[in-house]
Amino acid sequence: MKVAVTVWNNRISPLFDATRTLIILDIQNGTVSEKYRVPFDCVSPFSRATNLSEMGVNTLICGGVSDFFAKLIEARNIRIIPFVAGRVDEVIDAYLRDALGHKRFQMPGCGDRQNRNELRRRRNENCSKQ
Repeated sequence: MKVAVTVWNNRISPLFDATRTLIILDIQNGTVSEKYRVPFDCVSPFSRATNLSEMGVNTLICGGVSDFFAKLIEARNIRIIPFVAGRVDEVIDAYLRDALGHKRFQMPGCGDRQNRNELRRRRNENCSKQ
């Protein structure tokens, strides 16, 4: 499985839409078998989503992400774990331990992850009724 992590100054980039660097993790049997940094200079939402897909990414760990970018990424069957904050090495370790839900990895002001996902689901339902 491949996981992409947005990076800015060895921390999770606060906004996927503007990130310029990714760390790609190849994960086998719950451990990182390969880890490498790649430039992510594509600007358009379409090229960013396509680039992730072409790299074989299954999961994206990031800070904030706009709805438009998120929909394009999710349409390519890439799971997004948004609103994550912290040092990249600590976030990767927490992901491997299934501990990203811990409050210390939440972006400030984002509340708990379950509430954010519920609000997003409701917002999408409301938009589809219009």
